[in-house]
Amino acid sequence: MMKKLTLSALTALALSTGGAIAAGEGGHVHDVDFSFEGPFGKFDQMQLQRGLQVYTEVCSACHGMKFVPIRTLADEGGPALPEDQVRAYAAQLSVNDEASNMQLFDYNEGAARPLTANDHFPANNSQNAPDLSLMAKARAGFHGPYGTGINQFLKGIGGPEHIVSILTGYTGEEKVEAGTTYYENTAFSTGWIAMAPPLYGEDVEYADGHSNELHHEAEDVAAFLMWAAEPKMMARKRAGFMAVTFLVLLTSLLYLTNKKLWAPHKGKKTSL
Repeated sequence: MMKKLTLSALTALALSTGGAIAAGEGGHVHDVDFSFEGPFGKFDQMQLQRGLQVYTEVCSACHGMKFVPIRTLADEGGPALPEDQVRAYAAQLSVNDEASNMQLFDYNEGAARPLTANDHFPANNSQNAPDLSLMAKARAGFHGPYGTGINQFLKGIGGPEHIVSILTGYTGEEKVEAGTTYYENTAFSTGWIAMAPPLYGEDVEYADGHSNELHHEAEDVAAFLMWAAEPKMMARKRAGFMAVTFLVLLTSLLYLTNKKLWAPHKGKKTSL
């Protein structure tokens, strides 16, 4: 019986490992040591603010985040911007309320209004430019979605690593097919991607004086997009830790109670 259980466990592990490898086939995704990984990890507030700057100055030209409320930029555990800065940031953006997709418009064109903190980030439905609200969870890297549960719990699903790998995986080679220009990218599944390199390094000037080399910019915006996809990650981790602690305590109490109740009767023989 024990042998069968062992063989079943090894088979399940082999299948899950094979799935994890298959999920990463076709592109190289490298590991990044993010501060929010692991059961006790948490977001780096300054990194999220830098990532917001990269998204605003570079990524928002083509991509939107229509599922993310602007007011959450002030939330504890996130970028934690002062409320007056959040309102000022929102006022720099504008939308046309008559457009159901809330696309980004130039406020000077008329028929548009500046956003408020209660609005969501504008959407941008440019062709081949997906919304980035959930991108960090939609693009699993080497830890999932078919990887082992323990690996995902300790190291995350790998979405931010996928984003970093894409942003830093351009080789500089180009080709044209059917009138479309493709760029070679070592992290993309097919090896070629239609998106031109969005970051080159030194694209933004960080207010905190942090290095703005390419890999730093990529990691900062990836961390920000992870927060956009999981803004309550820290609260979820705290709740999970409290639940596990409670279960361990409850199990210990039940064990001690059971042992105390049955101690007087243990070893005694009953007569029939």
